[in-house]
Amino acid sequence: MGHPIMFDDVDPILAQVRSRALALPEATEKIAHGRPTFRCGKMFAMYGGSRKGQTRLHLDSALLFIPDPSEREALVQDGRFFVPAYVGAYGWLGIDLADDRDWDEVTELLDASFRQIAPKRAIAVLDA
Repeated sequence: MGHPIMFDDVDPILAQVRSRALALPEATEKIAHGRPTFRCGKMFAMYGGSRKGQTRLHLDSALLFIPDPSEREALVQDGRFFVPAYVGAYGWLGIDLADDRDWDEVTELLDASFRQIAPKRAIAVLDA
């Protein structure tokens, strides 16, 4: 038995995240652990999750991402960002888009996360 689906495919916030994530070169979407994940070989973003230590409280509109290492500390100091359960141990952060939807910032966060895992050829296409 797999994980239950934990998102609504017609969620307008997910639609915005999806359009931005899938606009990145070679990006794909895959459902994992009941949630949409975005990948370019490896996963660079997930929609929905929970805070570390609060796994029973689901943040269905959260964007989980891998921050640029040079920006991680500043993001951690910003109260809008949190360390997510499970992937937080690997340097990931999250932001709840139910509360904060600066789509330019979301695009930048996705771009930075994508650059952490994407192959050089995909980054070259992005920079072209």
